[in-house]
Amino acid sequence: MEYSPHTISLFLKERRKRTGLTQADLAVKAGVGWRFMRDMEQGKNTLRMDKVNQVLKLFGYELGPVPMDRRKFINEKADVQCS
Repeated sequence: MEYSPHTISLFLKERRKRTGLTQADLAVKAGVGWRFMRDMEQGKNTLRMDKVNQVLKLFGYELGPVPMDRRKFINEKADVQCS
């Protein structure tokens, strides 16, 4: 599965609809503006991570690092060198 703003958008829409909330209802519960909620559901590429986490927190989730290419990540040993 490829992770992107679109993936978060689909996740959010599905969870919001499952709970019977409107975008405006969810925005109020999360403490963000309606426009932010709309942008998030439309997959906008530039959103504040803290606000995204405010919304995701309502569903028991948060943003986190995921490999860009999961197959490559699984098949290779970590060659990261920190200085």
